[in-house]
Amino acid sequence: MTPEQRFASLSLELPRAPKPVAVYRPVVVVQGMAYVSGHGPLCSDGTLITGRVGSDLTLEQGYAAARQVGLAMLATLRAHFGTLDAVKRIVKVLGMVNSAPDFLDHPKVINGYSDLFAQVFGEENGIGARSAVGMGPLPGNISVEIEAIFELA
Repeated sequence: MTPEQRFASLSLELPRAPKPVAVYRPVVVVQGMAYVSGHGPLCSDGTLITGRVGSDLTLEQGYAAARQVGLAMLATLRAHFGTLDAVKRIVKVLGMVNSAPDFLDHPKVINGYSDLFAQVFGEENGIGARSAVGMGPLPGNISVEIEAIFELA
């Protein structure tokens, strides 16, 4: 199955691809690689999931927020390339969690994103190298921000 076919089989809804809120490009392509700027947990209704994981949000809510970041990033990839099939594989992910000082399960939060990309691109191409770290407040108090690098088909 292609990524577009896998995505369709999941019956998920993408939000609108987010527009830049500062001076940057959402996607930069260099030598067959797509560098995707940090995305937040943008919902289909235009709202963002906010709050600190471990105090305002539970681990499960953080996981759902990271999954929502993945949907926003898929929307950006589809808007930029016209199809998810333009992506061959995910190479590297940096997941940042807006977390309470005593929250230590950052990787479990970012699994929300990683699990989604494994479903859409398959385990061979949808799982890449990854970092998952805790941060002080993120812009707008969003709960998760993720940036990624993709190899193009």
